Amino acid sequence: MNPFLSLPTILLVEDNPMDLDLTLRAFSKKKLSNHIDVARDGEEALAYIARWEAGEKPPAVILLDINLPKVSGLEVLRQLKAHERFRRVPVVILTSSREDRDLKQAYDLGVNSYIEKPVNFGKFMEVAEQIELYWCVLNERPAGS
Repeated sequence: MNPFLSLPTILLVEDNPMDLDLTLRAFSKKKLSNHIDVARDGEEALAYIARWEAGEKPPAVILLDINLPKVSGLEVLRQLKAHERFRRVPVVILTSSREDRDLKQAYDLGVNSYIEKPVNFGKFMEVAEQIELYWCVLNERPAGS
C-alpha cells in the first residue's frame, strides 16, 4: 500500500496559471508529500463539496484565492463555512489582494488564515513549507475530518 495515500490532501483553488505553477513548484521543491488537488475557478471548488458528501475525504486545508472566475473565493468560503459537515475544514486565503475589505470579509466569513502571495519565489517557498508544516502536520483536526 502506498503510504502517501493516507496523507491528507490539500485543495488549491487558483485560476492564474503563473500563480498555480509557482505554488506547485514551491511545494515540489519543498518535497511536499501531500497530494494536491487543483480547482481552477470557484465553481470547480464548490463541486468538491459534492465529492466529499459522496464519501471522498475532505482536504487537510484549502488554499483559496479570492479573485476567481465564475464564483468568487469569498463566496466559496461563505458556502463552505455554512455547510454543516465541512465548515471545520481549514481555509487559508492565499491571494494578491491587499484590500482591507477583503481581509475583513474573509475573517467575518470564518477564514482560518489570510496570506498575501509573496512575489519572490524564495519567500513563496517559505510560505509553502509553513503551510505544510502547520496545516498538514501540526494542526489537530476533529475526528472524522
